[in-house]
Amino acid sequence: MQTVSPPVIGFTLDYEEIQTYSKLPWYALRDNYMASVAQAGGIPIGLPHEVALVDAYLDLIDGLIVTGGNFDIPPSYYSDEPQHATVITKDRRTQFEFAITRGAIARNIPVFGICGGQQLLNVVLGGTLIQHVPDVFPDGLAHEQPNPRTEAGHDVSIAPDTLLYRIIGKESVAVNSAHHQAVATVPDGVIVNAIAPDGVIEGIEYPAHPFCLGVQWHPEYHITPADTALFSALVGASRQYHTQKLAA
Repeated sequence: MQTVSPPVIGFTLDYEEIQTYSKLPWYALRDNYMASVAQAGGIPIGLPHEVALVDAYLDLIDGLIVTGGNFDIPPSYYSDEPQHATVITKDRRTQFEFAITRGAIARNIPVFGICGGQQLLNVVLGGTLIQHVPDVFPDGLAHEQPNPRTEAGHDVSIAPDTLLYRIIGKESVAVNSAHHQAVATVPDGVIVNAIAPDGVIEGIEYPAHPFCLGVQWHPEYHITPADTALFSALVGASRQYHTQKLAA
């Protein structure tokens, strides 16, 4: 009996030019992202920002995780101007992430957007963003939580009859919070599956796709079993895609 290899999960990487690790530009990703996939039974790999290689990457991977980072999507991507003073962009990274996320969706490859990755996923699908949450929710929660990311910042409510609810199995879960932007509007075909007590959108999904999900928090810190369940679900969906790809 032939053994099927574990699914390969591609990660989008951060890109830095600050002279810390190296005097030349360098890629980076926290270990807990990749460790989360490895622990769930997948093979994690990083994807350098080479748009010309997107099709080759998509041939290789069985799942895609779009990660967060200390930067924002240019407002022009969702037809919003002017750019808020707090917005920091990384144009090469965004160009690559758009290309590979669109390609993954077109191929029905499982996609999981985390924090800024959820925001990018929403824009790729046709939605818009809040450029600076405190401007829209002046009396809202501290979405840039002051306590460590390894602790909860607030709870979120999970909508029933959603993929997210089926994964987590609860109507409410504690999450960490590290963002100054958020989803503003979702496009047709995309549903909101989680919301914070102040009304900020915390999760989205695209039911027309086998597994296309975003959350605004950082489950790679595993502050509750719900976070671990999200990576298990992504790897499970990627394993199913891998098996179907082999059978095709």
